[in-house]
Amino acid sequence: MIVIASPGQGAQTPGFLQPWLDLPEVADRLSRWSEVIGLDLVRYGTTADAEEIRDTAVAQPLLVSAALAASAALGATADVVAGHSVGELAAAAIAGVLAPEDALRFARERGRAMAEAAAVTETGMTAVLGGDPDEVLAVIDKHGLTPANINGAGQVVAAGTMERLAKLAEEPPARARLRPLSVAGAFHTEHMAPAVERLAAFAAELPAADPRVRLLSNRDGTVVTSGREYLDRLVAQVSSPVRWDACMATMRELGVTALIELPPAGTLVGLARRELKGVTALALKTPDDLAAARELIEANAS
Repeated sequence: MIVIASPGQGAQTPGFLQPWLDLPEVADRLSRWSEVIGLDLVRYGTTADAEEIRDTAVAQPLLVSAALAASAALGATADVVAGHSVGELAAAAIAGVLAPEDALRFARERGRAMAEAAAVTETGMTAVLGGDPDEVLAVIDKHGLTPANINGAGQVVAAGTMERLAKLAEEPPARARLRPLSVAGAFHTEHMAPAVERLAAFAAELPAADPRVRLLSNRDGTVVTSGREYLDRLVAQVSSPVRWDACMATMRELGVTALIELPPAGTLVGLARRELKGVTALALKTPDDLAAARELIEANAS
């Protein structure tokens, strides 16, 4: 049984889409989607610098477009589909809940709404790596922060005001390492509440079909069978924590044997290799990885 996973914001790096443009169908899709959402995805994915693609309003549709273009190039189906944070929008399109163009419009609107919410107060996110899990959560709470991403494999992301994140840096949990993330705000916290109402109105106008494959939700790792429920969850998720640990627990319960992460791949594969022992994980970074990904899907078809 195989899962295809889409990464979230912070995974992007300058030029990560460049190798994919060697595939004419990918270049065509990105050009067409750029017109649909009014954003030059090709430039942002190839020549834009790190600061440009850190912009939430750019990063989110860029990540969704990369995942969808690579998934189309892969041309294979999975038994399970999941996405981390904004990666859930790519997952929704891959599972058939949304048309690709609607997923990208949603990503564009989501990015704008979250960027505006982030501009209200100076906030950010810091990954807490290692340490005792209970102590990590207790220290995050002590500093008035939110565990915005509980990713499993010893990784929790604390989010909140920059002042409180600075206090966390001064008094971190024992035996834990801190790594500030390249994001523009405290996503998946109460700081994103202004974006929720705006996205709820936007999502209500989108047609949604029920998923064709098992589709996992970041809220609690549940397999969601209703397309409309999944959209409702996508809206609420903007201001509530991402439980990737719960998604991986569901993958384990379902009997997943292999995971392929769509570009810009690496983060979710790293978590899977530490948390899902015995599961083969492949990072689909460039078109050179497509053959191996197809072989992995064929070998793990349920």
